[in-house]
Amino acid sequence: MQEKESQISPVAQEEHEKEKIQVIDTDKDEQNGQDKCPKCGSTDISFDMKKGCLYCNYCRYEFPKEQLDELEDDIEKIEGTVLTSGLEEIQADASNLVTLKCSSCGAEITIDTEETSQVRCHWCRNILSLNEQVANGSVPDVILPFKVTKEEAKEEMYKFVQKRKSYANSKFKKEFTLDNIMGVYLPYVIVDVNAHGVYYGEAEISAGQYIGQPASNDGIQRFYKADSYMVTRDFDIRISNLTLESKKETLDYDNRDKTINIINAIMPFDTENCVKYNANYLKGFTIEKRNLDFGDLDATIDQQAKLVARFALNSSVSQYNRGVYWKSEKLEVTGKQWVAAYLPVWIYSYQEKIGDKKILHYVAVNGRTKETMGSIPLNRTKLFWISFLLEFISFVFMCFIVIYTPWDFLGLLLLSSGVSYYTSAVAKDRRFDDKIYSQYRNKDQRHHYENETNIKIENMEQKDLFLKRKDKLDTPMIRGCNNQTESDKKKSRFI
Repeated sequence: MQEKESQISPVAQEEHEKEKIQVIDTDKDEQNGQDKCPKCGSTDISFDMKKGCLYCNYCRYEFPKEQLDELEDDIEKIEGTVLTSGLEEIQADASNLVTLKCSSCGAEITIDTEETSQVRCHWCRNILSLNEQVANGSVPDVILPFKVTKEEAKEEMYKFVQKRKSYANSKFKKEFTLDNIMGVYLPYVIVDVNAHGVYYGEAEISAGQYIGQPASNDGIQRFYKADSYMVTRDFDIRISNLTLESKKETLDYDNRDKTINIINAIMPFDTENCVKYNANYLKGFTIEKRNLDFGDLDATIDQQAKLVARFALNSSVSQYNRGVYWKSEKLEVTGKQWVAAYLPVWIYSYQEKIGDKKILHYVAVNGRTKETMGSIPLNRTKLFWISFLLEFISFVFMCFIVIYTPWDFLGLLLLSSGVSYYTSAVAKDRRFDDKIYSQYRNKDQRHHYENETNIKIENMEQKDLFLKRKDKLDTPMIRGCNNQTESDKKKSRFI
């Protein structure tokens, strides 16, 4: 590894030393300007999506995929904070305008890094690229090239929208066109975490269930019996390629008035296949540069690492079928390695206007895996009239039942079905299984990093101490259960 000191201010250098931050120079000897073919010297370079490599349009030479060799591959050896130069702190006064000098004719061309990192010289027609890292966050360390073609992305989006056209907004259906999709490189950080954990809690094994009379003497109730244990896990954990958005706007997916969580929901990416950044991969695509520094994301990474560790322990507590309540979770991070990356996404966006309010909807396709998620505007009027029709039919049946049968309660049930159908479909605080709202808006969709991140646990020490037999429990899972997803907890209610 090579430390980078020349581009760090004295104040920042003092902070780095204080916090034991090692900065790795990932753009050493890089210069802004022409990217030339190493074989013939041509600057006419393109990206072959099928092969995933760059090639020269003149001599057909294929560039070898260049990896970032400066990084530590053995996570166990990472100590302190290892920071790549692509994640250097963004300077507030850094300009988006960068001037590139053409080495062929000497012309100086200015580009706006908010929009692009390449430009063609208007004098000699050679292509100039921004490769040297600048202080505005526009040049990362690595890039994951597109693998899914535009036609393949169109097909995935078409299938996604077709399944949801029944209740889609009529204006959306009229204006929806796949010609508007765009390939975008979005900014992320990729973090390797070396940590030691000590988790302590209570776990339960089911010992049966029975029907009994509650203390209130009101009817009957299902009760459960369980064997209770105190469990402790002491372990080392290596977390690789924990990925997080590094742009404030795309990280704000918890805001329920937005649909930006759709971008997060198409993760994970196969980030192990990232290559060293080269601006030629960006041809034909747009980019968004990061506006968050690693310090802005550090606490979130620590929180996610702790949750990843919790779920990684499930294989060691699988016998506890009533779940585990981890009361104490201590994860001591001994080392983190940060990398700035551009990852590929195909995006279709649509703006819905409801009164004075505007909602931006997305359909997004992972540019590597074809994973697709989206938010489709609902046709609430159509949904209302279908609900009204169901209500009317229910009313007719109710009248028939009330007049000709003694089953009055069934009539009331039918009467309420139409109202229930509509409210369950559009209510903001919907139930878990409200299918229509979920399928169209997908506000709860997200990347399940706690289960989808690569981990390795070593040196595990386990302690399981029997506490006592519990009786007359009124829940199928241990109270405070926190080692299962909400979906798993839902399933367990029917066991």
